[in-house]
Amino acid sequence: MVRNAIGFKETAGCKVVRRMPDGSIMSRENARDDLLLGGVFEVVCHRADGSVRWRQTIRNMVTNAALNDILDVYFHATSQKTTWYVGLIHSTNYGAGPAAGDTMSSHAGWEEGTEYSESVRQEWQEGAASSQQITNATSADFSINATATMKGLFLCSDSTKGGTSGTLWTSVLFSGGDQSVGNGDVLKVTYTVTAARA
Repeated sequence: MVRNAIGFKETAGCKVVRRMPDGSIMSRENARDDLLLGGVFEVVCHRADGSVRWRQTIRNMVTNAALNDILDVYFHATSQKTTWYVGLIHSTNYGAGPAAGDTMSSHAGWEEGTEYSESVRQEWQEGAASSQQITNATSADFSINATATMKGLFLCSDSTKGGTSGTLWTSVLFSGGDQSVGNGDVLKVTYTVTAARA
């Protein structure tokens, strides 16, 4: 299931009891604070001459594995993933859109696009959180070296181009449908995660 944001709910049980002047009892229970965590990709494809071929804005889908990872890191002393990488999804052998159950080792509906010159997936170089947002001030850039059709992109914790290891945080399709790229194009990717109280 594709989600635009993930939600966390923390409920603290409590009861405030007050005796009213007429002898009746008034109470209030269950203070609650919900958390929404969502992300947005901004992707710009530049031709070799610097002009813009296309531009896409895509809302984040978070995998079940990523949700489990958040809980494990924050509440179960699991080691944090300190570096995240952007990868591409191309149209070859495409069968179905990204799904919440996808992992890096199992995503039957799509394949990774490797039609770029860099030897590894490109790092998402996030800065420190500010105003409940975190983003990469420097885009993750892909130097396209072949004519291809791209369907979307993903974010994972392993840099190996075409690899199957690491945690898959998200995989998404372009909101405007398939997008063509050509030799000499550069894809520039920015990803912003926002945390907010529901």
